[in-house]
Amino acid sequence: MKYILITGGAGFIGSHVVRLMVKKYPNYQIVNLDALTYAGNLENLTDIEHASNYEFVKGDITDAKLVSRLFATHNFDGVIHLAAESHVDRSISNPLEFIQTNIIGTVNLLNAARMQWKDQFEDKLFYHISTDEVYGSLGETGLFTETTSYDPRSPYSASKASSDHLVRAYYHTYGLPVVISNCSNNYGPNQFPEKLIPLAINNIKNNKPIPIYGKGDNIRDWLYVEDHASAIDEIFQNGKNGETYNIGGLNEWKNIDLIHLLCKIMDKALNRADGESAKLITFVKDRAGHDQRYAIDSSKLMKELNWKPSLQFEEGLEKTVDWYLNNQKWMNRILSGEYESYYNTQYGDR
Repeated sequence: MKYILITGGAGFIGSHVVRLMVKKYPNYQIVNLDALTYAGNLENLTDIEHASNYEFVKGDITDAKLVSRLFATHNFDGVIHLAAESHVDRSISNPLEFIQTNIIGTVNLLNAARMQWKDQFEDKLFYHISTDEVYGSLGETGLFTETTSYDPRSPYSASKASSDHLVRAYYHTYGLPVVISNCSNNYGPNQFPEKLIPLAINNIKNNKPIPIYGKGDNIRDWLYVEDHASAIDEIFQNGKNGETYNIGGLNEWKNIDLIHLLCKIMDKALNRADGESAKLITFVKDRAGHDQRYAIDSSKLMKELNWKPSLQFEEGLEKTVDWYLNNQKWMNRILSGEYESYYNTQYGDR
């Protein structure tokens, strides 16, 4: 039995990774460490919460003593580190919170792994999940590669860039076995509704304005969350020690074009006249330091580990719309805050 720590496993991406690992690897004991901040939702994992090879621990990676105690108790063979503050707007209003979680929290995990493994690194791995935002902004052409220089523009991306550098520093300084991946924008089921796509879906359904920053001409590459989870699995199993892998969906879209496509899908799903939902589009003041374009080159991952995304954006967006429309109770519990009581209901006040 291998013991694997997944941090942030109650979050959007993390919950999909936890589910995949629990179901695919019965010989893994998965320990999910999550602080259950506003974006952590254990209702994302109701289908596997009673699995014999799964354990949830409520805790914060900024708590060094807790992290060390977990490593001593379970002697983890691997770490998949997803826990992070990730919303750019929140980082602009409260950068210190991002520094604490994304930098200090990552260092706590690195220290605990190094001390527990005591230079006996064979068959151990610290896998750090990051973002393409560390690379800054692209012009009209070009792609981010694994060798692109870092140029973070927001407190969020700066905190993630710092954590990336620290992971590499522990690899070079202490020989800690590590891999890093940098992904493009994720979308799909269970995403917290502060993000563009679930926010727009909910607003369209309820005939509320769809806020679009600036002119809506910012470009992002979009990656379906289950494709991201499969890439994480592939890298965790077969990634080369010390390497970085970019994960993209091969789906570049202007925000405004994305929203128009989403409006068409929603019009059809809600039996509205074509063009009805698009009337809700509302342009708002642009975000401070808003990067113009992100685009990921995933060729290294595709060639070396034989991974590729399974969905084109249009298909993934239709699946995403279907999920949200069929899971309105989940959305309502998020919006009302009821989801935050799920831990005490299921686990008690531990």
